[in-house]
Amino acid sequence: MLSRRSILKASLIASAIVVSPALAESGPAFDTKAFADAQKAGKPILVAIHASWCPTCKAQAPILSELRADPKFKDLVYFVIDFDSQKDLVNRFGVRMQSTLIAFKGEKEEGRSVGDTNRTSIYALVGKSI
Repeated sequence: MLSRRSILKASLIASAIVVSPALAESGPAFDTKAFADAQKAGKPILVAIHASWCPTCKAQAPILSELRADPKFKDLVYFVIDFDSQKDLVNRFGVRMQSTLIAFKGEKEEGRSVGDTNRTSIYALVGKSI
């Protein structure tokens, strides 16, 4: 006989197996030199602070993927920083939570958001960098 506890445990394990790899945000890992080069060139830049376990990050992923495919953002330079394994970069950018998006226009930070899953406001944030 299955208890509620064993059913819940099996459900959590199955969710982790199914969800984690498939929905993890894909994108180029942060590269210090590429970031500095993009800043010097005055390019629009988006840095996403992501965690594979974060439901908000998972909700942001399809929006960011769609945004990066939009011709309006064809020149956008995109980087992903892993919240758990890249604490030096998380601290460098003054980030306190995963699901943080930071938009730059060259060397100037144009804006940031934390926990935003609204398509319109994410597009507006990134639009400040163009």
